Amino acid sequence: MTVTIPNLPSLYEAFSTEAKWQKFWEDNQVYKADPNHKGEPYCVVIPPPNVTGSLHMGHAFEGALIDTLVRYHRMKGRNTLWLPGTDHASIAVQTILEKQLKAEGKTRHDLGREKFLERAWQWKAESGGTIINQLKRLGVSVDWTRERFTLDEGLSKSVLEAFIRLHEEGLIHRSNYLVNWCPASGSAVSDLEVEPKEVNGNLWYFRYPLSDGSGFLEVATTRPETMLGDTGVAVNPHDDRYKHLIGKTVTLPIMNREIPIIGDELVDATFGTGCVKVTPAHDPNDFEMGKRHDLPFINIMNKDGTLNENAGDFQGQDRFVARKNLVARLDAEGVLVKVEEYKHTVPYSDRGKVPVEPLLSTQWFVKIRPLADKTLDFLDNQDSPEIVPQRWHKVYRDWLVNLRDWCISRQLWWGHQIPAWYAVSETEGEITDSTPYFVARNEEEALEKAKVQFGEDVKLVQDSDVLDTWFSSGLWPFSTLGWPEETEDLATYYPTATLVTGFDIIFFWVARMTMMGTHFTGKMPFKTVYIHGLVRDENNKKMSKSANNGIDPLLLIAKYGTDALRYTLIKEVAGAGQDIRLEYDRKKDESISVEASRNFANKLWNAARFVMMNLDGQTPAQLGQPVPTELSDKWIVSRFNQVVKQTNHDIDNYGLGEAAKGLYEFIWGDFCDWYIELVKSRLQKDAEPTSRKVAQQIIAYILEGILKLLHPFMPHITEEIWQTLTQQPAENPQLLPLQAYPEADDNLIDSALETQFDLLIGTIRTIRNLRAEADIKPGVKITANLQSESASERFILTAGQAYIQDLAKVETLTIVDTNPVVIPEEIAQVEDNKYWRGIKIIALIVVALIGLKVAIFVGNTALDIPFFGTSFEIVGLGYVGWFIIRYLLKSEAREELFAKYFPPSETPIEPELPPTVLQEKENSIAGVIGTVQVVIPLKGVVDIEVVRAKLEKSLQKAEAEAQSLSARLSNSKFVDKAPADVVQTTRETLVEAQKQAEILRIRLETLS
Repeated sequence: MTVTIPNLPSLYEAFSTEAKWQKFWEDNQVYKADPNHKGEPYCVVIPPPNVTGSLHMGHAFEGALIDTLVRYHRMKGRNTLWLPGTDHASIAVQTILEKQLKAEGKTRHDLGREKFLERAWQWKAESGGTIINQLKRLGVSVDWTRERFTLDEGLSKSVLEAFIRLHEEGLIHRSNYLVNWCPASGSAVSDLEVEPKEVNGNLWYFRYPLSDGSGFLEVATTRPETMLGDTGVAVNPHDDRYKHLIGKTVTLPIMNREIPIIGDELVDATFGTGCVKVTPAHDPNDFEMGKRHDLPFINIMNKDGTLNENAGDFQGQDRFVARKNLVARLDAEGVLVKVEEYKHTVPYSDRGKVPVEPLLSTQWFVKIRPLADKTLDFLDNQDSPEIVPQRWHKVYRDWLVNLRDWCISRQLWWGHQIPAWYAVSETEGEITDSTPYFVARNEEEALEKAKVQFGEDVKLVQDSDVLDTWFSSGLWPFSTLGWPEETEDLATYYPTATLVTGFDIIFFWVARMTMMGTHFTGKMPFKTVYIHGLVRDENNKKMSKSANNGIDPLLLIAKYGTDALRYTLIKEVAGAGQDIRLEYDRKKDESISVEASRNFANKLWNAARFVMMNLDGQTPAQLGQPVPTELSDKWIVSRFNQVVKQTNHDIDNYGLGEAAKGLYEFIWGDFCDWYIELVKSRLQKDAEPTSRKVAQQIIAYILEGILKLLHPFMPHITEEIWQTLTQQPAENPQLLPLQAYPEADDNLIDSALETQFDLLIGTIRTIRNLRAEADIKPGVKITANLQSESASERFILTAGQAYIQDLAKVETLTIVDTNPVVIPEEIAQVEDNKYWRGIKIIALIVVALIGLKVAIFVGNTALDIPFFGTSFEIVGLGYVGWFIIRYLLKSEAREELFAKYFPPSETPIEPELPPTVLQEKENSIAGVIGTVQVVIPLKGVVDIEVVRAKLEKSLQKAEAEAQSLSARLSNSKFVDKAPADVVQTTRETLVEAQKQAEILRIRLETLS
């Protein structure tokens, strides 16, 4: 009967294979979590991308890292849940919709809040799933049945409950405070939504005259228009130049307002003139100084970025127009001293793309200190959460220490509307800073509260603002699991295991989640925070929209495959938290980095095809567990278990890049390039049956183990190969992601053998390189001489002699001692006499003892015979005495006796000496691996003169290049005027040319 041998197609089609398995996994809910499943819970919540977003390289990198961890822990038997979802992105969605309305000649106010929100939900339904669909292209093993959205019903309930509880506890308040204001979006923005940009600006110097006419103070500022709201001038109280002026006043130019001179430690006496203007309503530092010194707070700006009535003659002007006009007027009045160019950092609104304005505004705030202090207690006393890498621990702690009250209200309509209702009937139908309000779960509850205080006729209006998106995101680890309800998911999967996120939001999102989690649940929301780095472009620059240097991951997926991109991103990580660099050719939209990973996938595919073609249609399970017999078998099994052990250790310690590189080296190098080559002859049909069976068992065992080890990194190709290797049925197959991850067997690890086998591999590689250098044709068998002074090296070379001859095409192989000990003839003779004499004496003693034993036995028997016994005893004693005198007292007698019974052989015994060192090196080529010298005689193998001519030609070329480069670098004009990178490249090329010439000279010497 013909055996059907399952096999893979000749070419791996990444696109179709990956799409097939992504659909299968999702359709069959393979990754659906079950709280009742056995195993320790391992839960990860996805850092929710904005619903407006599209997949960028940062998403791909983060997704690959998380999926590797989740797949690994699932295969380790843990009860895993990776929970997906998106953030409603208040400002981003509203900006999109308002642009659409503007194109139609409308505003959101023309539609009204209700119609506007209807349109927003319609947009979400049509376009809001883009990034989710793109995430699915990554093959992430999330539980799509639990997908959440920060504005869905369940999470909205969580947000409402959190707000009310915090308000009832006195931790949420409504106050007039300084906030980051974005004139473009007309809303306060969080610190996270502010992007610091370095700009080339100016530093303007003005004179503020002392009110008593005794002189003036000179101040410097980067925002001259804000002087219209100045309410003081500050100096350092220890500055001898000005401390005598503290308590006096100056007259503010243009506004003619007397303002005090104050002393404050915050002032840097070395900056500018040492005097600073104080505008408490428009600068964070000035705001704090204003409170300390009880200064007035004068707001000069409208929320659209124009100046208000407090700006006098500049009312109605845009802030930057007013700046220009104000400076011109101060110059005309002789107040402007000078203008200097000044590079400084300006905070820009990430969404509005304009400089934010510190603005005094009535907003809702979270009193942050009680929350931060509780979180600090977890960190300091429980080391919770554990932060990887450790260097971010201090950054996170410092942020918690320095947190100020958090502005959580936004002047938008898309988002969680603040659950506060104002009794506008008490303030003439308007919402003012003093209008009474009621926080409630709904309007009915608020109305009941209001009636108790103001009677039946009270009229309420809900606050039109929405909550900062980061408020709902701060609840994400537990709101997604059902909080405030005591759900089964919450009880099982909270606290979550690992948070994987970028360092750029550790201050904002991570800190908010830890504060909210510890406050509302009493538990840290995650055990570990794994902080990853950035994906940098081919020039090692941070990718950003402004720099237009992003790389589209979907384009690379389409060209090379998802697995190739994922594996590249992970393999490039050199240590937890490090940035990675992605090589990319923008002209061709190609990446040599990802292409290398695609080639790795093809290498694995082809190796799997070879293995399956040599298993006679059997699966690894049918073949059974191998028992290594040959040296190469023991080596590959040891290497495999070593890699299993190291991979588990690396992933457990977040060394994902190290794990990926280790697997790459083992799969490509040890298994594909070496073991498969070593075992090919044993897999032939006519090979010795027992050896062939063991070889089949081992290649099947190692391949299946490789697929399991690699699966978390490259899930699609490993699933496809594993299904075929294990011959899973089309209906209800077992799946690779649900198999157990390999565990190392320490009993099968032989580090000494691995070290020894490295010598064999190195020797084979050296012979191959020497063959290539000498241009020996691949099919030609050669002679190779291996010389080593190490007995252990010679032992392993001898043990692996067949491997060397087979893989390096060596017909005659000689293995000798480099420095054998040669024993002089006279010494050898002395040694021979000494040892020979000892052997003889020992032999005589043995003979005598045997004889004595026999005599005793015979004597005892004879003694039992009457009369005869006494006579026999007398004769026996006499004979023994004669024997001793005749044969044992003198050396000549002993030699005679020994020669009688042990005659010498015709050929004298000579000590076996090791072969002498091979001295003949002429017309040969040599190399070294460890202390092993490899010599290949070339005579009769190649035309030595042709080889010599080729080497001489190459040497001339290398020397000419080195001479040319050296002359260029000796030219001062070139060194001084050429770009630094060109000069450095020239130096590096010169070193390479000189090194190449030196190598060629050495090769020529071996032919002399």
